[in-house]
Amino acid sequence: MTRKLGGGSLVIATHNSGKLKEISALLDPYGMKCISAGSLGLPEPAETGKTFAENALVKARAAAEASGLAALADDSGLGVDALDGRPGVYTADWAERQWFEGEPGRDWYMAMGKVEGLLQQEGPNADRSAAFHCVLAVAWPDGEHAVYEGKCPGSLTWPPRGKMGFGYDPVFIPQGREQTFAEIDPAEKHAVSHRADAFAKLVTDQFGV
Repeated sequence: MTRKLGGGSLVIATHNSGKLKEISALLDPYGMKCISAGSLGLPEPAETGKTFAENALVKARAAAEASGLAALADDSGLGVDALDGRPGVYTADWAERQWFEGEPGRDWYMAMGKVEGLLQQEGPNADRSAAFHCVLAVAWPDGEHAVYEGKCPGSLTWPPRGKMGFGYDPVFIPQGREQTFAEIDPAEKHAVSHRADAFAKLVTDQFGV
C-alpha cells in the first residue's frame, strides 16, 4: 500500500518559480502547502540517473533528506522511437549551447534540428513516432517513496510549427491531433500532456480522486 500525503507542507524539488506555481495550483485543492527547494536554500543534486524515474527520485530524496519534509520532484523529456528513446534523460542537454558553440544557455531550435538530422540519417521512411514522458517522485525523509509515470504519445514533424509552446513542442504532434503542441492552446495542451497524465495518477493514488 502506498504511503499517503496527509496535507501540510510539501517541498517541490525545484528552483524554478514557474514550476512551483504550476504544481502548487494542482495540489492546492488537496490541502498541500507547496514550498520550493530554492526558497529553502537547498542545493540542486547532480542528476546521475539513467532513467526519468531515477533522476526524479534523486531530486525528491535529496530535498526530503535536507528539509525533513515530504518532497516531490519531476523529470521529463522526449523519447524518439527510431533513436532508441533518445534524447531521453538528455532532452535538455541536447539544447545546451556549450556542447556545440562554447556558449552558455539553451537553443531549442538547435536541439530540434539535431533530432531531425538524426532522423534523416535513418532514411526517408524513418519511424517518426515519439512520446513525451514525465515521472513524478514523492519521497519522505525516512526513505519511503512513490513514483508515477505519465506519457503523451505522438509523432515528430519538420519544420517546426507554432509559437505557443517551448522546448520540442513545435515539432511534436500529439496522437489524434494535427497541430503541434506549439500550435495548440496551452490549456488544451496541459489537459493531454505527459505531466497531466502523471499528475492524474498521483492524485488518484494519494488522494483517492
